[in-house]
Amino acid sequence: MTHPHTNRRALLCAAASTAALFALAPAQAQTYPNKPIRLVVPFQAGGATDVLARVLGQKMAASMGQPIVVDNKPGAAGIIGTDAVAKAAPDGYTIVLSLSNSLMTNEFLYEKLPYDTGRDLTLVYQIAMAPLVLVVHPSVPAKTGPELLKYVAANKGKVAYGSYGVGAYPHLAGAHMSLTQQADMNHVAYKGEAPMVQDLIGGQIQMAYASALAAKPHIDAGKLKAVGVTGERRMSTLPNVPTLAEQGLKDEAYRVTGWLAIAAPAKTPKAIVDRIADEVRKATQQPDVRERVAAMGFEIKDSSPELFAAAWKQERPVWERLIKQSGAKLE
Repeated sequence: MTHPHTNRRALLCAAASTAALFALAPAQAQTYPNKPIRLVVPFQAGGATDVLARVLGQKMAASMGQPIVVDNKPGAAGIIGTDAVAKAAPDGYTIVLSLSNSLMTNEFLYEKLPYDTGRDLTLVYQIAMAPLVLVVHPSVPAKTGPELLKYVAANKGKVAYGSYGVGAYPHLAGAHMSLTQQADMNHVAYKGEAPMVQDLIGGQIQMAYASALAAKPHIDAGKLKAVGVTGERRMSTLPNVPTLAEQGLKDEAYRVTGWLAIAAPAKTPKAIVDRIADEVRKATQQPDVRERVAAMGFEIKDSSPELFAAAWKQERPVWERLIKQSGAKLE
């Protein structure tokens, strides 16, 4: 028979170790950061995500008093770099700046994903929304969203649309348009946005959703025609191009947008997560950063760990429906 004093002693020991654990987190947060922070970008250097990471990293390093080292870990649609962060120590010294594909949509696309965002990562801050512009080759006689819907429906099986990967937003939105208009459009997946835009200019495909960064010079030169932008607001860099929603295309496929965000390993102490979020907010409020982000065609968000988690939860079923509808599956 166990003596009551033994039980009491065990309970006191357990309570003391739990209290010590809770005391450790604020202590860690108070000394954080005391060494360089690794900011993983799960894409190639030179892309928009990488550029944003370097701009933010510079501002955050100046404010936090420690270097922010950008570490490009490209491959498998952002999976390799994101997985490295999911498996890193939850101490705030390894974080990821990624897109909605590796932090949300990949889980509906891939049969086996080595991490689960909801379980293995802590959502820290949604930096910016990444709306796209729907562009067509000048030979397409449509100037508006409704005119384009009529055109693709009237030219069943004759229209091709591009994307920079199976399951990427340009694929999902194009598949939705094709299905709803019974247009039987052909999907052409490219290895990146640049070759997609080049083929669109050349007339090999007739339409695509592209970033303002890639499309604007060609829109300005008259080589591409802008039909509308995705999301709920016009892009500041293309103020005269109305949203597709403004034009009456109210389906959720045209209203959702991708985004750029920061996440940390699960179980990172709340105080450290909040500190990183505060530093990202401070950096994104600086006028030169806002200008740079707007020029890329992104819309800055005022976020927090709580706001990001709520937005992530709300959007998940929308993306799941779009991916199921497109029939996209990857191994």
